[in-house]
Amino acid sequence: MATVRPGTNLSAIATALGVSVATVSNALSGKGRVSAELSEKIRRTADELGYVPSSAGRALRTGRSGVLGLVLPDIANPLFPQIAQAIEQAAGNAGYGVLIADSRGEISKQTEAINRLIERGVDGMVIVPRRGTRIADVDFPVAVIDSPSTPGNTVSADHWAGGAMLGQYLANLGHRKILLVGKNPDSNVQNDRLGGLRSALPNGCVTETLWIERLEQTSGGDCGLGLAKKVEDGFTAFAAVSDLHALRVLTELQREGINVPEQVSVAGFDDLIWAPVVTPPLTTMRMDMDRIAEIAVAALVNVIENEDVVGKFLAGNVTSDVSKVPMELVIRGSAGPVTNDLMNVKNSRAGEHIS
Repeated sequence: MATVRPGTNLSAIATALGVSVATVSNALSGKGRVSAELSEKIRRTADELGYVPSSAGRALRTGRSGVLGLVLPDIANPLFPQIAQAIEQAAGNAGYGVLIADSRGEISKQTEAINRLIERGVDGMVIVPRRGTRIADVDFPVAVIDSPSTPGNTVSADHWAGGAMLGQYLANLGHRKILLVGKNPDSNVQNDRLGGLRSALPNGCVTETLWIERLEQTSGGDCGLGLAKKVEDGFTAFAAVSDLHALRVLTELQREGINVPEQVSVAGFDDLIWAPVVTPPLTTMRMDMDRIAEIAVAALVNVIENEDVVGKFLAGNVTSDVSKVPMELVIRGSAGPVTNDLMNVKNSRAGEHIS
């Protein structure tokens, strides 16, 4: 049995089998006239010798690096490592590696990240834009994952329909006064989620939107959200645009002695890794990131590899046959039906003010 030698080249395989390097190359690339029997023998020997294809050699032969770029808006946000993992898996299945760049929430950093990846020779890139920005006029194949309402978007979760599903669920639980909690009013994703939620509520429902970023600009980054006062005002449900903000809501309510879900309900979006283990477990909307990544990468690779067919460089935002991927409602313990406990909260807190 052949010994494993990491870094084995084509010459070693050719020598072991007594064939030419060209024959080995053709067999491994699927090109040229090599019999099926010999091709199988060459591939088996390559595996035994620990042969790893040279990305540099492939780049010289094809003019492509076999690497995709991925630009994320803020890798510190626990949602985006999940997206990166899904993109890396989809790219690997398509035979590509991935280089990741973080725009750190800044438009200038996003532009720098795009340019840096192009300079490093990636064949194309997937971009999750910084909130409210449009990726356009990039002379390079780009797949955009943001929201269907974003101009030039390739594919994404159906944020509007996801919001509508959550709104319908809360309405079915009897909630008629719902506080919507967003981070930034310039975000297309956040606006679509909240817009969809509002659209599904029956007549007579009241909503109010609290934008955290605006509140923090006047009161500081660690400020309270004033949720106890909202409960006194009759709000029975709090729907946040992400699980991160839902956790902030949940924590503040519990600190104020307000029980969830016995007295008020809380829900979020994204089904982050810790959503099932907080107390109570968080009701949320889940994105099918594996499917989104698969569609985005397939659309991008199709453009990259069709360059050879059409004989010219194809640049700009790529499109796909599927632009919206449904979201899934994950029902857990943080949302429940409206109860008389809300009146008890209002009365007890009114007593506190009197004393």
